Amino acid sequence: MATYLKKHFGSNKKFGSKDRKQIAHLCYCFYRLGKAFATVAIEEKIVIAVFLCSTEANNVLANLKPEWNEQVNLSIEEKLSLIKYPFDRAQLFPFAAELSDGIDINTFAESHFIQPDLFLRIRPGQREKVVSKLTAAAISFEIIGESCIALPNATKIEEVILPDKETVVQDYSSQRVGEFLNAAKELLSDSPTKVRVWDCCAASGGKAIMAYDLMPGIELTVSDIRNSILTNLQNRFTEAGIKKYNSFVADLSDSSFVSHHSSYDLMIADVPCSGSGTWGRTPEQLHFFNAKKIEEYASLQKKIVTNIAPYIRANGYLLYITCSAFKKENEEVVSCIQENLQMELVKMSVLKGYDKKADTMFAALLKKK
Repeated sequence: MATYLKKHFGSNKKFGSKDRKQIAHLCYCFYRLGKAFATVAIEEKIVIAVFLCSTEANNVLANLKPEWNEQVNLSIEEKLSLIKYPFDRAQLFPFAAELSDGIDINTFAESHFIQPDLFLRIRPGQREKVVSKLTAAAISFEIIGESCIALPNATKIEEVILPDKETVVQDYSSQRVGEFLNAAKELLSDSPTKVRVWDCCAASGGKAIMAYDLMPGIELTVSDIRNSILTNLQNRFTEAGIKKYNSFVADLSDSSFVSHHSSYDLMIADVPCSGSGTWGRTPEQLHFFNAKKIEEYASLQKKIVTNIAPYIRANGYLLYITCSAFKKENEEVVSCIQENLQMELVKMSVLKGYDKKADTMFAALLKKK
């Protein structure tokens, strides 16, 4: 939706900055309802959406529903009691039966009413400088643990913090993947040579930069199916000070894939997925996503891990990651890996972010027998 709105505003110059912000807010609120209130007239549905998704009084409610504008700080349950139409959570998030174990469906579904925060990961040795810069710029922030910072989503940090050099934009749950990298680091601590790490679905390089920070001295390889993405990664690596690494384009879903590189101690596979754990940031998916796509993604994920498994050395490790909340992409793929690829599970977790204004992800660390 962000891409569509950008193009729309680009071709309709009549909208000023306030208009663009308001229109975007209305669109995001509307899609945050999924298919709930489907029988309600669209104009009224938008007002309901703004009410449920707002925590501050605003002009839309002030003009169209002033009595609600005074109640925006109520809980979701209290707000729903003021709306005369019945609310069905199954219409808000109709894929409850597909969720991974341990996800609370009510909390998860209602989290889509809320705009997630912006999260930064502080890079090694940069904490004092970053905190000082944010404080001096009077930017509101919260420090979580040793290296995570949460800020309101619309915070402009580009002119305050040096991206990729001082901090990396990385969701809270994505940062928790570091727990798995640290576990792998410990397990590989007796390696007589440099630890060889291949981030095989590297995208723009967030996980690779984190691996570089948490596992100093690794021999790093990155790949992706898109050359344009790797170009962006290379630019980020330059800013991050990562100079020595191998990089290549590869379609890892192709059974004919052959790598001319030797085997790896750790394979990071942040595989393509439904992204269902991130729909708080892309709420249009609540409306348009087709459940048939889950099987398609699961099939793709199994192809990728099957094709990369031969390049993990004996007693090496696979770190399997998704930003999905669906069992078929998570636990069921891990079961397939265990059964068909001679790997044993070290640890596995749904990284819940829906109660922290963050994404929900999944990670599993497996050892090759």
